[in-house]
Amino acid sequence: MEPENPFLPLLIDMTGRKIVIFGGGSVSERKTLLFSRYADVTVISMSFTPQIREVSAKDNVHLVTADAGKLSGVEISNLVNGAFLVIPATNKREINERIADAAKKKNILTNQVDAIGDITVPSVIKRGYLTISMSTSGSSPAFSRFVRQKLEGVITPEFADMIKVQENLRIYLKENVPDQRDRKDLLWEVLESDEVWSALAQSYEKGFNIAQDIVSEKINEKVR
Repeated sequence: MEPENPFLPLLIDMTGRKIVIFGGGSVSERKTLLFSRYADVTVISMSFTPQIREVSAKDNVHLVTADAGKLSGVEISNLVNGAFLVIPATNKREINERIADAAKKKNILTNQVDAIGDITVPSVIKRGYLTISMSTSGSSPAFSRFVRQKLEGVITPEFADMIKVQENLRIYLKENVPDQRDRKDLLWEVLESDEVWSALAQSYEKGFNIAQDIVSEKINEKVR
């Protein structure tokens, strides 16, 4: 029997949260570039890649020059204090384990690069407000990337525009169609319209205009 996967997929607002990353190499660089888009990031290392130094020009990224291998338990504890997430990303497993243990003692979540931590970072496809994530819970990151690459050819940029079409049509329909089931049917008809999707591949405006024509025609038919 397959063991139950303990990881629950969540979308979390990271605004104002503190992320502490130990290490200044390529793995730390990927984590820094990712999390600095959403949260306040502190990177701790004796040296940093050029890209980490470049991104540190942002107000929410701070570099601390320190040798993680020589830090005492108290010093590590002080550095991670107040963090939402700690990422031990040095090139030495024993150092990463010390950092993870210090974080766990303070009930801080960890994302570990050489072990299964509390959080895994999935492969992600973003199309506007649409977010699709893929994870093997750390079993095979390469497979997650493989699935993402397969889906990227299917989940095209037009999906972001269709979400905007649906959002704007919902506002219009709430004002003009009292029955919720009728509104749902109209929105679904737009979703299934090849004509709308083809127009969205050209521009949002063309797609929205055709979608609005479909909806208006159906409303007029009901009135007649």
